[in-house]
Amino acid sequence: MSRRNENLGKSAIKGMKGMINGKETFRRILSYFKKYKIRLFIVAICIFVSAASSAVSSLFIKSLIDDYIEPLLLEAAPDFSGLAHMLCNIAIILAAGVIAAFLMNYLMVTVSQGILRDVRNEMFEHMQSLPIKYFDTNSHGDIMSHYTNDTDTLRQLISQALPQMFSSALTLICVTASMLYLSVWLTLFAIVFVVIMFRIVGMVAGKSGMYFKRQQESLGKVNGYVEEMINGQKVIKVFCHEEETKAGFDELNEELCGNMTSANRYANILMPIMGNMGYLLYVLIAVIGGALAIAGAPNLSLAGMGVLTLGTIAAFLQLSRNFIMPISQVSQQINSVVMAFAGAERIFRLLDEEPELDEGKVTLVSVEKTADGMLTESLHRTGSWAWKKPASVEGSAEATGYELVPLRGHVILTDVDFGYLPDKKVLQDMTLYAKPGQKVAFVGPTGAGKTTITNLINRFYDIQQGSITYDGIDVRDIRKADLRHSLGMVLQEVNLFTGTVMENIRYGNPDATDEECIAAAKLANADSFIRLLPQGYDTVLSGDGSGLSQGQRQLISIARAAVEDPPVMILDEATSSIDTRTESIVQRGMDRLMEGRTVFVIAHRLSTVRNANVIMVLEGGCIIERGTHEELIAAKGKYYRLYTGKAELD
Repeated sequence: MSRRNENLGKSAIKGMKGMINGKETFRRILSYFKKYKIRLFIVAICIFVSAASSAVSSLFIKSLIDDYIEPLLLEAAPDFSGLAHMLCNIAIILAAGVIAAFLMNYLMVTVSQGILRDVRNEMFEHMQSLPIKYFDTNSHGDIMSHYTNDTDTLRQLISQALPQMFSSALTLICVTASMLYLSVWLTLFAIVFVVIMFRIVGMVAGKSGMYFKRQQESLGKVNGYVEEMINGQKVIKVFCHEEETKAGFDELNEELCGNMTSANRYANILMPIMGNMGYLLYVLIAVIGGALAIAGAPNLSLAGMGVLTLGTIAAFLQLSRNFIMPISQVSQQINSVVMAFAGAERIFRLLDEEPELDEGKVTLVSVEKTADGMLTESLHRTGSWAWKKPASVEGSAEATGYELVPLRGHVILTDVDFGYLPDKKVLQDMTLYAKPGQKVAFVGPTGAGKTTITNLINRFYDIQQGSITYDGIDVRDIRKADLRHSLGMVLQEVNLFTGTVMENIRYGNPDATDEECIAAAKLANADSFIRLLPQGYDTVLSGDGSGLSQGQRQLISIARAAVEDPPVMILDEATSSIDTRTESIVQRGMDRLMEGRTVFVIAHRLSTVRNANVIMVLEGGCIIERGTHEELIAAKGKYYRLYTGKAELD
C-alpha cells in the first residue's frame, strides 16, 4: 500500500469514528428531552403552524396578483372588497404564524433551562462519586469549565440551534410542496442549485467543526491556568514570577486565539456564501421563469399543465427566498451545533468517568448496651459505635445474619505496597499497627509516604498489595462512607465553605447542637476569637474564610473534627499554621480531644509528637525507625539527628 493510500485509509477511519461519536453524542443529548415530551409536542405543532403559514402566505401571492390585482387594473370602477378580503386572510395566516413562533420560543426557553439544570445536577452528582485521583490529575479550572463554557454551548444548541433546524426542515418541506404546486421545472432547478450549495457549505463547515472542538479544549486549559494562578497569586508576587506567569498565559491564550480565529473564520464566511448564492438563485429563477413565460412554454405543476403567469413567477420568487432562508438559518447554526457537540463530548467524558467503586458490605451503626451487656443497634446517635458485619455459616458464602463488632480503632497495615503510578512505588512492604487509644506519629522528609498512609486508611486510594484491617475487618469490606465517617481528619490545607462559622463547625456532624459546636470550639481554643467576630458564631464566611488568619482557619477546622467525635483521628500537620504560643494552648485541647482515640499524627515540628505512644520515621517509603521519643533519642539514629538539629527535615 502506498503512503498516500495509507493516509487516506487513516483519514477515512478517523472520519468514521467521528461520525459514530457524533451520533452517540447526539443520541445522549436527545435523551434529556424525554422529560419534556408534552411541551416539545406543543413546540412541534407551533413550528409546523409557523412554517405552514409562511408557505401558504406565499401561495396567496399568485392568487392575489392573477385573480385580484391584474383584473382590477383593467376595470374602470374597481371593486376592492375582494382584494381586502384576500389581504385579511393573508393577515390572519401571518398572525397565526407569529403567535405560533412566540409560543414556540417561550416553551423552548423553559425546556432548555430545564435540561441545563438536569445536566448540571447530573454532572455535580456524578462528580461527588468520583475518586480523589480524578481531582488530583485534572485541573480544577478545566473541571469548572464543564459547568460554564461547555454547558453554555449546550444552551445555544437546545434553545436556538435545534428548534431552528427543525423549523427550517419543516419550512423546507412546506415550501418545496408549494413550489411543486406552482412549477415542477423551476422546483427541480432550485433543488439542483441547493445541492451544489450544500456541497460548498459542507466543506466549509467541516473545517469549522475541527477548530471549534479544539477551541473548547483550549478554553478549558486557559480556565485551568487562570484558576491556578489566582490561587497562587501571593506566591507569584513573593517570588517575582509575574513575567513567567504572563508568558505561560500568553502561550495558552495564543493557542486559544488561533483555534477561535480559525473556527470563526470558516463559520463567518458561510453567511456571505449563502446570501450571495440566494441572490443568484433569485435572479436565475426570474430570468428562467421570464424566458419560459415569454416563450409560452408549458408549465407542469401539481395542479396540472398550464402556462407560467406573472402571479406564478412572483409567488415562486417569494418561495425561492423562503427556500434559501431555512438553509441559511441552518448554516448559521452549524457553528453552534459544532461547539455544542464539542462541549457535550467534554461533559459526557466527565459523566463517563468511572465512579469510585465501593463493594463494602460492612456498615457503621450506632449501638447501645442492653441490661445483659449485649450490643444492640440504635436508631438514634448514642456516641457508641459498632461495625455491622454480615455473618455467614461456616463453609457458606451467603450471609445469614449480622454480627456487631465494637468500634475500637485498632488499625493494622500488613506488607502494604502502593504507588500512585504503577511503576513507581511510594510505600514498600509497609507494616505497622495502632492499638485502640494509641497515638502514632509519622515523621520523615517530604515524599517519604506519611500522607499516603492516611490516604490508604481512608481509601482515597486502594493498596496494590498487602492488607489494611480496621478492628480485624479488611477496610475493602467496609463501605467507604462508613469508613470515613469513623475517621476524623484535620488537614494542613484548610477548606472552609461559604456559610456561618457555626455551619462550618457543624460540617463535621450535621446533627450537632449549637451547644456541642461551641464546646468543640472551646476544646480547640477557637471560642475566644470567634466571639470577637462581628456576628460571633453567626458570622458568614466566604472565599474560603479569606477574612481570617491561617491559624484561625485551622482552629475552626480542628473544632469541626472535634464535633464529629470520631474514634480515630488523623492529624496531617494540623498545627503547622498556628504560632508557637497558640500551638501549646491548642495542643492541650488536642490532647483532650485525642483521649481514648486512636490517633495518627503527621508532623514536621517534632516537639508536637514527643508524647506519642510510638513514633515512626519514614524514608523512601519504608519505616527505618520506630519507638517512643525516649527510645529513639537513646538509639541516636535518624530521629535523634532530626530532633537535635543535626539533620534537617525537608
